Amino acid sequence: QVQLVESGGGLVQAGGSLRLSCAASGRTFSTYRMAWFRQAPRKEREFVAVINWSDSSTYYADSVKGRFTISRDNAKNTVYLQMNSLKPEDTAVYYCAADSSIFGWPPNRYDYWGQGTQVTVSS
Repeated sequence: QVQLVESGGGLVQAGGSLRLSCAASGRTFSTYRMAWFRQAPRKEREFVAVINWSDSSTYYADSVKGRFTISRDNAKNTVYLQMNSLKPEDTAVYYCAADSSIFGWPPNRYDYWGQGTQVTVSS
């Protein structure tokens, strides 16, 4: 039903910036709550940020608040994660996720996942 493809990852020096993109298939992208997760080596996948479909409300993990910004462009079926002031501990595979539910905020489950894009921050 929905396919998500991440891009924009790479290698960046500490203090630098990257912008990740997640392109979604389908014709109902604007109704999905879109999120970013990340998973570092030997760590569990953790929530990063989410954006609502109706009013673009956002919610961030404390670890990235003030440094990362999630946004969406419904015309392009794309969600973005602008990452500034990157730290080595931000190194992880970043995953895009989509939730079709309209209930609850922030979401606590996601229906669709991308394959991830690697972000490496050097010290």
